[in-house]
Amino acid sequence: MHKQTHAPAPTEIDHTLFRAYTRTPHDVGGEPDVPIVYQEKEEEVWELNTFATCECLAWRGVWTAEERRRKQNVDVGQTVYLGMPYYGRWLMTAARILVDKQYCTLTELHNKIVELKERAKSGQGLGEYLPAKTK
Repeated sequence: MHKQTHAPAPTEIDHTLFRAYTRTPHDVGGEPDVPIVYQEKEEEVWELNTFATCECLAWRGVWTAEERRRKQNVDVGQTVYLGMPYYGRWLMTAARILVDKQYCTLTELHNKIVELKERAKSGQGLGEYLPAKTK
């Protein structure tokens, strides 16, 4: 709904506007859509590693499943929700929570990402990050 408003009074918010304000990107029940063909797909290594990392963060008490779901499905907005891969949203959420809860700074996280990219380019140190079957 594209309509310029400046903090409307409660009496100015009709049902349609209320629905537009409160609808979350993953809440698509009853929305019109086209048929989609469901296809089984084997997870890629990065997806499996993302899942394991996120589960470890939960086991360590960094977040709850509800907190993760809210941050990756509700708080991201429709463009990110529809534009990122499923586990890509998990990774983004993990990074946001680690920084937001001050487990690390954004600079530390950035520096670690740069370090791992350099290792991957040079082919050094990848054994630590790959499952045994891909070594």
